[in-house]
Amino acid sequence: MFNHVSHEFPKLLQENTDGTRYYVTPNGERYPSVTTILADYKKKEILEWRERVGEKTANRISKAATTRGTSVHSVIEKYLNNEEIDMMSLMPNVKGLFVNMRKELDKMNNIHCLETKLHSHILKLAGTVDCIAEFRGRLSVIDFKTSKRVKTRDDIQNYFMQCAAYAVAFEERTGLSVPRLVIIMAVDDNDPLIFVEKRDVWIGKFIELRKQYKNNFGICKPSPYLCINLSVLCRVPTVSYVLCRQIIGLRFSQGKNLRMTSLMM
Repeated sequence: MFNHVSHEFPKLLQENTDGTRYYVTPNGERYPSVTTILADYKKKEILEWRERVGEKTANRISKAATTRGTSVHSVIEKYLNNEEIDMMSLMPNVKGLFVNMRKELDKMNNIHCLETKLHSHILKLAGTVDCIAEFRGRLSVIDFKTSKRVKTRDDIQNYFMQCAAYAVAFEERTGLSVPRLVIIMAVDDNDPLIFVEKRDVWIGKFIELRKQYKNNFGICKPSPYLCINLSVLCRVPTVSYVLCRQIIGLRFSQGKNLRMTSLMM
């Protein structure tokens, strides 16, 4: 049985406009989703692939991948929620991927988030995180992926950036630091791949993409959080100096005192 840690997160409304996903916070801020911000990261590669294989084939492959990924996510969510899984009702490919992943899922416990909507006023974004839980005894942002082929770390840098953004949002909401990112990837006819990364390695790269998105679309209206006082951040005592410096441009004075110069968002 998996233990679940309860949190009260604000309810977010989801909007889809012209194929773009936004979330509306209880205070009325309208933030783009994490995946929307990252959409352009591999856009060129995807367009080139679609041109090589043709639109019809590309659409068929994309639809099949989405359907399979959604099905595997659904089974994982039930399993981690301690619900009974009817293995006989699963499609063979979904069943095989889940069975292979289960030994890694069993290394998780103390689940804080599972398909949970989170938002960040500092990064001005929102999204739905797969899972935040202890993996091998350490609190981590965990993303579940499926793939037809073995992938390398360089293939999935966008996944690490996505998880880093969720780590910031979770810490902002709860005060709990999540310095580790974990990707559990089920691969056809292979053992699952496990990638473990550090949040502080990837958050800066995500912030650069966030700034590009703001410059391209200009949808981030000013808010009081642009004038956030350092004392607000200090209410979250676990925020690391590295993370602070990357997010809000803190300047060190004699190695101890911190002074905010500007927010990056």
